[in-house]
Amino acid sequence: MATRKTDYTEASIRVLKGLEPVRQRPGMYTRTDNPLHIVQEVIDNAADEALGGFARSISVTLLEDGGVAVEDDGRGIPVGIHPEEGVPTVEIVFTRLHSGGKFDKQAGGAYSFSGGLHGVGVSVTNALSTRLKVTVWRPDDNGCGVHTLTFSAGEVVEPLQSRPADKGERRSGTRVEVWPDPRYFDSPLLPQAELERLLRSKAVLLPGVEVILSVRKTGQRQVWKYEEGLRGYLSEALSVHGTEPETAPLVPLFEGEQYSPAGHDTFAEGEGAQWVVAWTEAGSLMRESYVNLIPTPAGGTHESGLREGLFGAVKGFVELHSLLPKGVKLMPEDVFARASFVLSAKVLDPQFQGQIKERLNSRDALRLVAGYARGQFELWLNQHVDWGKRIADLVIRQAQARQRSAQKVEKRKSSGVAVLPGKLTDCESTDLERNEVFLVEGDSAGGSAKMGRDKHFQAILPLRGKVLNTWETDRDRLFANTEIHDIAVAIGVDPHGPNDLVDLTGLRYGKVCILSDADVDGAHIQVLLLTLFLRHFPRVIEAGHLYVSRPPLFRVDVPAQGKRPLRKVYCLDEGELRHAEDKLRKDGLREGAWTISRFKGLGEMTAEQLWETTLNPETRRLLQVGLGAIDAGGTEARFTMLMGKGESAARKAWLEEHGNEVEVDV
Repeated sequence: MATRKTDYTEASIRVLKGLEPVRQRPGMYTRTDNPLHIVQEVIDNAADEALGGFARSISVTLLEDGGVAVEDDGRGIPVGIHPEEGVPTVEIVFTRLHSGGKFDKQAGGAYSFSGGLHGVGVSVTNALSTRLKVTVWRPDDNGCGVHTLTFSAGEVVEPLQSRPADKGERRSGTRVEVWPDPRYFDSPLLPQAELERLLRSKAVLLPGVEVILSVRKTGQRQVWKYEEGLRGYLSEALSVHGTEPETAPLVPLFEGEQYSPAGHDTFAEGEGAQWVVAWTEAGSLMRESYVNLIPTPAGGTHESGLREGLFGAVKGFVELHSLLPKGVKLMPEDVFARASFVLSAKVLDPQFQGQIKERLNSRDALRLVAGYARGQFELWLNQHVDWGKRIADLVIRQAQARQRSAQKVEKRKSSGVAVLPGKLTDCESTDLERNEVFLVEGDSAGGSAKMGRDKHFQAILPLRGKVLNTWETDRDRLFANTEIHDIAVAIGVDPHGPNDLVDLTGLRYGKVCILSDADVDGAHIQVLLLTLFLRHFPRVIEAGHLYVSRPPLFRVDVPAQGKRPLRKVYCLDEGELRHAEDKLRKDGLREGAWTISRFKGLGEMTAEQLWETTLNPETRRLLQVGLGAIDAGGTEARFTMLMGKGESAARKAWLEEHGNEVEVDV
């Protein structure tokens, strides 16, 4: 009987051999958007030779047929028969996963420090290439031998061949020519800009090593060779010369380098890091990190170590000089927020996240870099106190900005819609031209206003206590205050600045009326609300929607007089009271026949009295708020003097000048 395809038998188990797993699942081993990473594996091997001090030149050539050649003048890959495998060693390097000279970390090993660890680097390159040719120059008993080996799809197609080197030919080194297989990549094109950045960074991290890129098709040739290393690279990247002052480094670049000596308690000999850091007030940041010359664009534990080290040093400096304002707490991100850096770490046994090595995961690297960076930065700060204080000031400002951002309070929402305040007694009408809301001082007055209002078009929002002085309050912090949050939600307009484009189509009332007591406390609350609207809702004022209600301070009870019944006369202030008394005297009432009541607050009024004096559109006094003819900036300057926290001296001078104009309310 034929075996059905759905059968699960011993024959169903397949063993992938050699480089077949790479071809089956290339995304597990490398980036598949383009072939740059498999070419980078070859470049990294050449860079490792230079890192070990065995090569002084790395050359990359883009061939006309799509191939890439990488050549170095290092020691050359061993070509002899491997003692355990019985085949040429160079063949093992390109055909066996988890093989290579970088596993030998013992004293006298081929590579003390290298980017490769997983051992699948150039073998993956071979597996995903239509053709790969290796040429090795190595000294031998006869002077120098030239050895060539060719692969196709990871398999040997031209076995190792050797010959004596010609006169004048290279004495040692390796040349690898690669033709990536386009079947395994989204695009077969090599991104030249990324390749240039990669090669340039190798030159930066290997001072004195010449790195060359040649393009056969165009004849283009670029050469990078940096003698000053990281410092020159970062300075060039930040375009220090000729920039605006705020984008130039705040202080001279901080650079350092330290490696573990032999016999270190924690780290291997030679482990450590080199770095250069710049702080800028503004502009774009430049941040690059490397481990054993391997770019780590996703960062990792070595970057975390630099961050922790710099933070510890700055925090200690700030505490030593008592620079930290009360209530401000520094965090590592405050120190790093405006920092640009280039970091090159050397780690004996690097552990990367993923095969493409974009992020370092080695835990010891954090302690390694943090310890060395902190010690040197602490010394640098205390040798340059003025520079240290500049950095401290920048860091403290970042901390304050972070805290303000963290305290940002959003409008409370439910199901994506702003929830109207529970204490808002809304009106029935949706006619914006007629609708009005009264911001009422106190729950007691709010209760009277709710009973006395016309519920068809009048809404009441009671406010508890005195509203926050918002003249110097950041907009992001306004909603932390319940009363201000409720005002914004009730009127349907978010806080804004004078130059903001504001959509007032969400406005729910044509009149927003401030209704406070007629006494001094009421006037204070009125000023606080006017401050709020002027500072954070200026468009509401400009559009003519803000009003101030004028409730009476006095009530005069007039007895019946002839045919005139008992009546009540309301007076806005003492001036109106005197005028009313004079009129009563002229009407023939004897002195003392009438009684005068002073309202302690709106809460003392009955609903009927509040309607008659303050809410009834026919009898109330309602003043529209506007900026009038005050000169540009005059209003803001006046409010800054009156409401600013640091303006006590200016207020005192103003009061002394205008004190004789005050009418005392007792």
